[in-house]
Amino acid sequence: MRRPVGILGIGLASSLGDGVEAHRPWAHSAPVVDEARFAPHPIHPLAKLPFAETIPRRESRQMEDWQRLGTHAAGQAISHAGAADRVADMDLVVAAGGGERDAALDAQILAARPGEAALHGMLQAGLRPTLFLAQLSNLLAGSISIVHKVGGSSRTLMGEEIAGAEALRMAWARIGAGTSALGLAGGAFLAERPEIVLLHAMGGRLHAGPWAPMAGRGGTVLGSAAAFLLLGEDAGIARLSHVGTDQGGPAGAEARLDALLAAAPPALPGAVEIWAGPFDTPRPGLRLADAFGHTAESAFPLAVALGALAVQDGAPQARIAMTGAWRGEAVAVVEPA
Repeated sequence: MRRPVGILGIGLASSLGDGVEAHRPWAHSAPVVDEARFAPHPIHPLAKLPFAETIPRRESRQMEDWQRLGTHAAGQAISHAGAADRVADMDLVVAAGGGERDAALDAQILAARPGEAALHGMLQAGLRPTLFLAQLSNLLAGSISIVHKVGGSSRTLMGEEIAGAEALRMAWARIGAGTSALGLAGGAFLAERPEIVLLHAMGGRLHAGPWAPMAGRGGTVLGSAAAFLLLGEDAGIARLSHVGTDQGGPAGAEARLDALLAAAPPALPGAVEIWAGPFDTPRPGLRLADAFGHTAESAFPLAVALGALAVQDGAPQARIAMTGAWRGEAVAVVEPA
C-alpha cells in the first residue's frame, strides 16, 4: 500500500518576486516582462533576489546565477517546512540544464574566427576556472548540498520540462514506497542568457514582437524561475496525491496525456486546473506561461507548488497537466492534507 505524500515546504523565485507569499496571487498578477533586452523576443526577467543573504560568499563565488537561483529556492523550501534540523536525511532530485557560457569570449572568438590551435589558446587564456564548474549540471545539486547541508542521496536530471516533472515523480514515488523519508525536488531556469535565447530562437520556438498572452502569440516567451518542494510522510500544507509522466515525442502526445489524466484521481467539482506547457492548448486551465513565461526545468514543479497553495487556500483539488516543447507529458494532482 502506498504511503501518503505531503508537501511540507515550498521555495519559489521568479519574475513575480521571491517566496511563497509573492506567488500566492499569481493568477491575478500582472506579468513582469522585459521587451527590450533580447528584442524582438520578450522575456520574464528574474526579480532581484538577496543571494548575498542566503548563500555564503565563498560558495557563491563558484556559482553562476542559475545555480544561485536554484540554491536560493531550495533553501526556501527547507525553511518554509521548518526542516533545517532534518537536512541530513533529505534526498535530493534536481532538474537542471546546461551551464552558462562566457558571452564576451564567444563574441571574441566569432569575430576572430581562429584556427584550431589559436582557438584552444583563446579558450585557455579567456575562460575562468570557475566557469568550467558552472558548466556542470550536477553542480547545482552539489551547491544545494554544501550550502544547506543536505546529506541524503542526490540525482540530477536533464531534459527541459520533463526533467522537472521526473524529479518530482521520483521523489514522490520513493516516499510513497517507503524508501525515502524526505525528498527535496525541483528545478531552476535562468532565461536571461544570450545563448539560451539564441538556441530557442534558432529552433523556431520563440514569440517575436510585443508580449502577448499564450492564446495570441506564435511561440513561447522565456521566463526565469526556480521551484523546489520538500516532500515527506507528514501531512504538510497539502497532499501530493499523484504524479504521472510519459516521455514520447510530438507524435501521439495528446493521446499519451489523455492516458495520464485517465490514470489520475478523478477531478472534483471546483478543482483548480493549471496548464504548465510552453504552448497554448484547447485544454482547460490557468496558463502558467502567461504569468511566468516558459521556465523549462522549473515549470512543472512551479505549477505543482502553485496548486498546493491553491489547495491551502481552500480549493478542493488542483490538477496540473503539461506537454513539453520537444517531448514529455506529465500530470499531477494535489489535494488537502
